Amino acid sequence: MKTATKKAPVKKAATKSVVSKAGSGPKSQGDSMLYNFFCDELKDIYWAEKHLVKTLPKMKKAATSAELQKAFADHLETTKTHVERLEKVFGLLGKKAQAKKCDAMEGITKEGEGIIEETEKGTATRDVGLILAAQKVEHYEISTYGGLAQLARTLGLGGVAELLEATLAEEKEADELLTQVAEESLNYDASSQGGK
Repeated sequence: MKTATKKAPVKKAATKSVVSKAGSGPKSQGDSMLYNFFCDELKDIYWAEKHLVKTLPKMKKAATSAELQKAFADHLETTKTHVERLEKVFGLLGKKAQAKKCDAMEGITKEGEGIIEETEKGTATRDVGLILAAQKVEHYEISTYGGLAQLARTLGLGGVAELLEATLAEEKEADELLTQVAEESLNYDASSQGGK
């Protein structure tokens, strides 16, 4: 009986120390498991964006279509902005920008490298494969930035949420552009190319 009475107040106190009024975020962010998780995920997407800065030039070089090459070149510049924006986010949190290896992004980009190796140079089929690989990257980023922006709002970090939402909007635009490039010609060009 004494054990049950001791446990109840401990749980209640822990809840009070982490959460304040609904939607206003934690009283002490450093003590919040959610805040720590949020910061950890920021490190993950920071690594992913920096990795993409190295990967996008390879994708551009492998592409045949001038339109797709331009899309990759433009997105490289946008990705550099995303890296800078994340550095601003870390600054707003009073933290040093730090990257933590993102296994998901590493896997997606390795898959893209595999597509380059397995498709014939100079073909629309390779371009279609590159678009598919790039859209997998975009979808990962869209889900990550969407989730992080929501967590920032939950934690009462409005300025951080706005920066993350700006990147989210740009990732959605990049995904739409890739779809447009594929639908306008590349998918049809690839479908008419003979196989071995």
